[in-house]
Amino acid sequence: MKGTAATPPPPKPRVVFGFDFGMRQIGVAVGQEVTHSATPLTTLKARDGKPNWDLVTRLIEQWRPDLLIVGLPLNMDQSEQLLTQAARRFGNRLHGRYGLAVEWVDERLSTIEARERLNLKPSSLGRHPELDQVAAQCILQTWLREQ
Repeated sequence: MKGTAATPPPPKPRVVFGFDFGMRQIGVAVGQEVTHSATPLTTLKARDGKPNWDLVTRLIEQWRPDLLIVGLPLNMDQSEQLLTQAARRFGNRLHGRYGLAVEWVDERLSTIEARERLNLKPSSLGRHPELDQVAAQCILQTWLREQ
């Protein structure tokens, strides 16, 4: 039919990575917009907030995310702290290395939520090996809910 515009295809659902940044460990989760779900993926060791970038590259190549979400550790009054600035540097490095868009999510209380999901008591000593990746899942699910 002349003059009838074809309907554009629906946008491709994006694969999204979530990061729970820390100076010694960085949790990673993967999610997708279709199901609005996120899954803990791994925890990367870090030295002074710097991960093994070869491992990050492998994850990016394997999962091919379209967008990266980095948790922003703010104080309860929403002011920034030194860790907030380090998380911003980490996100900026992700963007610089991989050319992927980075968005930020307030991550306050994500570790508490992760501890609850793992049934860890606040008084339990030590760190659960999956705590940071579950916190990344919480951060990513917050972003997915806001979309």
